[in-house]
Amino acid sequence: MTLQRTQDILADLIAFETVSADSNLQIISYLRDRLQALGARCIETRDDTGTKANVFASIGPDIPGGILLSGHTDVVPVADQNWTSDPFLMTEKDGRLYGRGTCDMKGFIAAALALAETLDARKLTQPLHFAFTYDEETGCLGAQNMVNDLSERGIVPDIAIIGEPTEMCLIEGHKGCYEYTTRFVGLEGHSSAPDDGVNAAEYAARYVGKLLELRQILKSRAPTSSPFEPPWTTINVGFFNSGVAHNVIASKADVGWEMRPVQASDADFVKQTLSDYVTQGLLPEMQAVHSEASITQDITAEVAGLEPMEENAARKLVAELTGANGTGVVSFATEAGLFQQLGTHAIVCGPGSITQAHKADEYVEIEQLDLCCRMLDRLGQRLTS
Repeated sequence: MTLQRTQDILADLIAFETVSADSNLQIISYLRDRLQALGARCIETRDDTGTKANVFASIGPDIPGGILLSGHTDVVPVADQNWTSDPFLMTEKDGRLYGRGTCDMKGFIAAALALAETLDARKLTQPLHFAFTYDEETGCLGAQNMVNDLSERGIVPDIAIIGEPTEMCLIEGHKGCYEYTTRFVGLEGHSSAPDDGVNAAEYAARYVGKLLELRQILKSRAPTSSPFEPPWTTINVGFFNSGVAHNVIASKADVGWEMRPVQASDADFVKQTLSDYVTQGLLPEMQAVHSEASITQDITAEVAGLEPMEENAARKLVAELTGANGTGVVSFATEAGLFQQLGTHAIVCGPGSITQAHKADEYVEIEQLDLCCRMLDRLGQRLTS
């Protein structure tokens, strides 16, 4: 019964073309309306444009704590992908459900909503919360907005289950994902008189050199018990854009880079070291020649990692619900670390495989969806017994 209901809801969700570049208001309205029909208490938060929204909903007693089921509503683009079926029309074939977002991660959202519609909220012994967010694929922007709002309201669920596709395995850790573009503005001029200008490309190159130096230092900071591969925080330089011609001093340069921290202290170390390098070294040199020279930084994402915890109530609960006797870590980032920062015990567990995400002909196995429904059914039984 719950599986069929989940499939029906999933078909509705797939039909919403919630590519991150577009608005998600229609799918949020759909989810909010169905939850409010059950008597849910709903909180909606929007981005600065008003075209993106989260919904946080609660059923059951209005008391502290509770269990949170979390998923993101946005999906990656289908442009330039060779799909064999309409990506926004769910298609069933050979025990699989095809469509953009079936595994990443509307399948879990559908199962969570189906659970809500089978429960008698009056019998719940603690709150059951639902968190549906925008722009996870572009930096977990919606979840950051939501977590800040929940913190201000003093709402801290005890446990969060983030239903990213893990083939229903328990994931208790992943690295963070911090992405930046550092921008350099100097002073152009003729290359025959380099001292009369401020070469943004050269200062950007020195900045990249500092990043590479830090990358080596971070290897020595790896925790001895780190479960990740590699076990240390990594830094990657993704792009370097500068210059217009061989004989012109470059007046602008952009460096795109990221780090994947295994621990929050590494992120703090990198950011502070770079800040000191810029304010005490590079920038004074640049402004000594041209007072309007600048170095600024755009933050694309600062997504906290999910740090494995010795005591984790979420891990214990989901292990009991699924019968799993082991946990793991993954290389991809999720919203789980943000909820952990809120003070919530978090675990990542959901239907489908990450190897199917973001590809043409994305699918979720119906068997995987059934396993998820069974887990959530057991959760519902526990919360109403």
